[in-house]
Amino acid sequence: MKKKVFTLAKEIGITSKELLVKLNELNIPAKSHMVVLDEKTVELVLSKLTPASTSKKTKSPKIEKITPVPVKEKAVKTPINRQLHEKPIAEKQEPQKPIIVARPKIKINETLTIMQLADKLNVKAIDLIKKLLSRGIMATINHRIDTKMAELIANEYGYDMEIISVYSEALFEEDNLVEEKLVHRAPVVTIMGHVDHGKTSLLDAIRNTNVISTESGGITQHIGAYKVKLPKGEVVFLDTPGHAAFTAMRARGAQVTDIVVLVVAADDGVMPQTIEAIDHANAAKVSIVVAINKIDTPGANPDKVKQELAKYSLVPEEWGGKTIFANVSAKKGTGLENLLELLLLEAEMLELKANPDRPAKGAIVEARLDKGRGPVATVLVQNGTLKLGDSFVAGIVSGKVRALITDKGERIKIAGPSTPVEIIGFSELPQAGDTFHVLRDDHLAREISLRRQELQKETKIKHVSHITLEDLYKEIQKGEIKDLKIIIKADVQGSVEALVDSMERLSTETVKLTVIHGGVGHINESDIMLASASNAIIIGFHVEISTEISDLAKKEEVDFSIYQIIYEAVNNVKLAMEGLLAPKLVEVITGKAEVRQIFKTSKTAAISGSYVSEGKITRGNIIRVLRSGEIVHKGKIDSLRRFKEDVKEVTTGYECGIQITDFPNMQSGDIIEAYEIQKVLQKLK
Repeated sequence: MKKKVFTLAKEIGITSKELLVKLNELNIPAKSHMVVLDEKTVELVLSKLTPASTSKKTKSPKIEKITPVPVKEKAVKTPINRQLHEKPIAEKQEPQKPIIVARPKIKINETLTIMQLADKLNVKAIDLIKKLLSRGIMATINHRIDTKMAELIANEYGYDMEIISVYSEALFEEDNLVEEKLVHRAPVVTIMGHVDHGKTSLLDAIRNTNVISTESGGITQHIGAYKVKLPKGEVVFLDTPGHAAFTAMRARGAQVTDIVVLVVAADDGVMPQTIEAIDHANAAKVSIVVAINKIDTPGANPDKVKQELAKYSLVPEEWGGKTIFANVSAKKGTGLENLLELLLLEAEMLELKANPDRPAKGAIVEARLDKGRGPVATVLVQNGTLKLGDSFVAGIVSGKVRALITDKGERIKIAGPSTPVEIIGFSELPQAGDTFHVLRDDHLAREISLRRQELQKETKIKHVSHITLEDLYKEIQKGEIKDLKIIIKADVQGSVEALVDSMERLSTETVKLTVIHGGVGHINESDIMLASASNAIIIGFHVEISTEISDLAKKEEVDFSIYQIIYEAVNNVKLAMEGLLAPKLVEVITGKAEVRQIFKTSKTAAISGSYVSEGKITRGNIIRVLRSGEIVHKGKIDSLRRFKEDVKEVTTGYECGIQITDFPNMQSGDIIEAYEIQKVLQKLK
C-alpha cells in the first residue's frame, strides 16, 4: 500500500531525514517527509533497508596481516688511513633564532577597578596607584580605570590584555566546562497570525484551557509559555498576541522559537498581521507551519488561502513547495492531532538538541510585579538544567532561584531544556527578552549585575547631547518642531514594550513623540512629578491610580488616561498629536466668471460684464485674473451688480457686472477666479 515517507521511516526504525538520504541514493525523488510513495517504491525500500535483506551478505575473505621485516642499512666502510688523517667535518649550523616567550593573557571588562586590575596582575593595588600618580592621575582602589590605560599597565607587567564585554558569552565560559552530552529537546513553537483568526482558540484547544475569557476585548494581552505533553513527545507553545500594537512582542517570540505556526482563517485569508508574522519568522530564520483555521465556517476557502500565501514563498508540499499546511478547526477540534504530529515531524527534521548537564541558559519571556511575591518572570530554559537555589543574572538584574512554578501552577525543583517556568527570586524586575544565565555563586552574579548597571548609566550619560548654535540654526531652518512627551505605566513589561513601540511609530517630521519613561506598576507620585517637570502626559494600561495620586495630578495639572485595550490608547494619542499640529492654510476656489464685455466708467475704473461659470462670485472676494492661463493681476472685488443694482453674490449661470480695485485693464476673454484661504486641521500620515 502507499505510504508517506515519515510513516515508512517509523516502520523501518530510522528517522525521516535518514530515509530521505537513502531514497536519494536509490534515485527515488523525495523532497520532504510528507511525500507519498507508491506500492512498488515501498516494496523496493523495504527490500533494501530491512534487517532481513542485510543479514544475507556474503562474508569477505580474511586477509592475514603480514608483518614487514626491518631491513638493516649497510654500513659504509671508510679506509682507516682516511679516518686517521681526515678531520671531522663540522656540521653547518644555522643561526639561532631568538626564543619568543608568549605573554600570559588576562581578560578584563569595561568597568574594571584598580583593585580588580591589581588582582588580575598579582600586584599590590598601591603599586598601581603610584603608577597612575606618576602619569598625573589621582585614583583610589575603587576608581574605574580606562581600558587603554589598563592595557598599558598590563603590558608593563608582561601581560597581554583582552577586553571582555559584561554582556559577552565569554564571561560564562568557566561554567561551560562540562563535557557535552547532547540529547533531543522539545521544540518551541510560536503561534502567530492576524487578530481574530483563532490563535488563542487554537492553543486553548490544544492545552484544554480558556485564556480568552480572562482577556480584555478577546485579545491576548501578554505572552504566555506552555508545555504540552503529547503521546509521541512534548511541545512548548509561546502564545503571542495578534494585534498590530504587539509587533515588538511577536518579534521577541520569534527570536526564541524553533517553529512558527502561522494561523490563517479560511474565511478571511491573508491580512496585515499575517504578513508581519511571516516577516518576523523569516527574520528569525525559523520554520513555518501553516494552520488554516475555521475550515468549518461558511465561506471557508483553504485553496484561496494557499494561493495568497504562495505570493510570500509559502508554497504547499502538494504544489511542489516545502511548506507544511494543516486544515484545522479550533472550535470543533478538527485536525489538531494531524497538526501536532506534523510539528513533531518538523522538529525531528530540525534535530533539536541541548545539553542538560550544564548550568542553565535561557531567555526572559515575560516579567511582572506581584503584590505578594515581588518581581516574577517567566523564563524559557533553552539549554542546561535550572535548579532551586541557583544564582543567576538576567540583563542588569541578578537573583537566586527561590521557587520554580510551571504554567499549571505546580512547584518543581528542576527545569530542563525547552521548559518554560515562572521564577521567584529576582532582585529587581528584569526586561522581557533579556538573556538568563546561571552562575556558580551569588557574589559573581551580583558583580556582573552591578557592572552592567554601571555600564548602562555611563552609556546613558554619553548619549546625552547638548544643542549647539549650529544645530539650533538647522532646527530653525526646518521650522518649529512640536514635541509630545509621554510616560507609560502598564501591568507587565511586555505591554510596556508594545506601547512604547506603537507610540514611537507615530512620530513624524512635524510632531515628535518621545516616551521619557516606561515602567511596570500603578501610577505613583514619582510619575506625576516627572510628568509635571517635563510637561508630559501619562498613559496607563491595566493599572490603577489612587484618589491621593489623582488629586496630586489635578494639583500639578498633569493629564493621565487609563486604557484596557492597547489600540484604543494608540488611537487616542494619535488624535492628541493631530491637535498639536498648527492648522494648514489651504486655498479653496469658490467661483469662476468669464469676462464678455468691458464698460469704461473712468480712466481708472471699468466694469466687466461677466458670466458666472462655476460656483459663486461674492462681493469682497479676493480674486486673480487669468489671461491665456497666466495670472495678470491679483486683487479684490470692489463692487458686484445685476441690472444696475448692487448685490452680495451671483451664482452659476447668471450674468453680472464686476468692478475690480486698481485694475482698469480688463479684457474680454479674461477669467476672474475667486478664492479664499481656509484653515484645515492636519492629519498624521
